[in-house]
Amino acid sequence: MNSAIFEERANQIHRKGKTPFQLVCNKDSLAGAVSQRACVFCGSRVVLYPIADAVHLVHGPIGCAAYTWDIRGALSSGPELHRLSFSTDLQERDVIFGGEPKLYKALVELIDRHHPNGAFVYSTCIVGIIGDDLDSICKRVSQEKGIPVIPVKSEGFKGNKRAGYNAACKAMFELVGTGDTTGISPHSINILGDFNLAGEIWIIREYFEKMGVEVVANITGDGRIKDIARCHGAALNVVQCSGATLDLAKMMKEEYGTPFLRVSYFGVEDMAKALYDVAKVFQDDPKILDRAKQLVRDELSELYPKLQQYRQDLQGKKAAIYVGGAFKAFSLVKAFRLLGMDVVMVGSQTGTSEDYKELHEITDPGTIIVDDSNPLELSAFLKEKDVDIFVGGVKERPIAYKLGLGFCDHNHERKEALEGFVGMFNFAKEVHSTVMSPVWRFVPRKTQKTP
Repeated sequence: MNSAIFEERANQIHRKGKTPFQLVCNKDSLAGAVSQRACVFCGSRVVLYPIADAVHLVHGPIGCAAYTWDIRGALSSGPELHRLSFSTDLQERDVIFGGEPKLYKALVELIDRHHPNGAFVYSTCIVGIIGDDLDSICKRVSQEKGIPVIPVKSEGFKGNKRAGYNAACKAMFELVGTGDTTGISPHSINILGDFNLAGEIWIIREYFEKMGVEVVANITGDGRIKDIARCHGAALNVVQCSGATLDLAKMMKEEYGTPFLRVSYFGVEDMAKALYDVAKVFQDDPKILDRAKQLVRDELSELYPKLQQYRQDLQGKKAAIYVGGAFKAFSLVKAFRLLGMDVVMVGSQTGTSEDYKELHEITDPGTIIVDDSNPLELSAFLKEKDVDIFVGGVKERPIAYKLGLGFCDHNHERKEALEGFVGMFNFAKEVHSTVMSPVWRFVPRKTQKTP
């Protein structure tokens, strides 16, 4: 059905079975397909936005700033400057004569008014077309005000959301190495790719601190300019969302020799593995691994009995997954299996070839694997597989409800912590209450099956 409408999309959809696995990904979104993938600017904005003590100024039309205003549910333990959305609001006159004077005035006014520790200036499509020199303006204001003012090369037409992640990492890398590393423990890490949705990074930091591991910088949830500036002093980078910050980890490894681990904090299995993998890096202190093992034992002794109650009701129910980063999808597949549920469709906006190969390996035969899908495709797959719950983000919620399906928000707008052991309980509780709700008896999907 879908290939008849969008033939160009055929090689981005795979059904696991007898045919060899092959999936094209990381393409620019197909015009007219109403892709779920966002632009370069949006990708950079969602990564940098949670840095709470910086001004985030969008150089472009007001619509770009409005589109990404407070786009993540990123909480801060201190300043909340990131919750504000600033724009130079470029108009026709600025497009003709250039927007550099307006950008300079906006930066000076914002810095004088809010006294931030740094500023990020995002370029948008129109800026790339008219050729405003963001580098010179940012350098000038930085010298005048004595704080880092960093251009983010994020013109929307350059590619797709994943290219925006790279632009954000390049911008942050200008900060790395500019701070004092005195006093940092040899058993220290940076947490990369966690955006402190619903306070999740505080849960993860507490786990590591209980193990005796110092967290130098949060990149970027509850992030601070000075912490990022000194993060090169940490012994290890722990990368949670591989798509968003893996490039920064690679840059730091090349420049400073900092090793990195790819981890996930979602689900019991991956959360425990993340703690063990970090502990094993610091083998010179065996007590760190001992504390990690004790922490996992304590958490699971409390969690497992609760999960078994939910599993009795959820056994054999079907789930579909469509998330931003494919790395998160791995953990969700495992989490649903722990609850006795079958994953029949899984996809992402920004997965890599390696990500999809791993998804292919861990999923069951018949599972639909899709890259950068659109609402029409998602609707068709959900109806075909007759799923009981759909896990996605805010753009996928209406699709589920219109089809009479349960929905679980697992994207950056959510208000419920889903990371860590407590997050697995919250996830199981939400899935159970959603799937088992009596309301689904009255929706068209169910009533049509009634004899």
